[in-house]
Amino acid sequence: MTSTILICTDGSDHAIAAIEVGLPRLATHDRIVLATVLDTLDESLVTGVSGFGAGSITPEQYAQLDRQRRRDAVDLLADTTRRCGLDHDVETVLLEGAPGAAICDAATELRADVIVMGSRGRGGLRRAVLGSVSDHVIRHAPCPVLITNVHHDDD
Repeated sequence: MTSTILICTDGSDHAIAAIEVGLPRLATHDRIVLATVLDTLDESLVTGVSGFGAGSITPEQYAQLDRQRRRDAVDLLADTTRRCGLDHDVETVLLEGAPGAAICDAATELRADVIVMGSRGRGGLRRAVLGSVSDHVIRHAPCPVLITNVHHDDD
């Protein structure tokens, strides 16, 4: 049976440190999938808000913006692979949608044995207002989740 680790990153130094700390704590594995979640583009940029005028960009500009965010995400995954010293056999995946749900859906689809991700360590009110991707994943993942919270002096 193949064991699969799903590693999630936003490309930040914090996320890289979390991967570097978390990954060595796991048993050997057959497959590593590195994922990032693309920000959802707001279609009202083109269509406008219902009844309140036209959009602020053309469909061509919207398509260009979408291509650029995808290129940036691919670059982020390549940079994370390099910075974390992951071998060339790592698979990369671009996820779309609400980050927590997208990660859980990917874990289900990939039949992941574990999800590795970081937590920024936001507390109390800030987490309640902004939500927490790691909280969502812990509560809804189809497999165990390894959350690492690596503190930096600049955080």
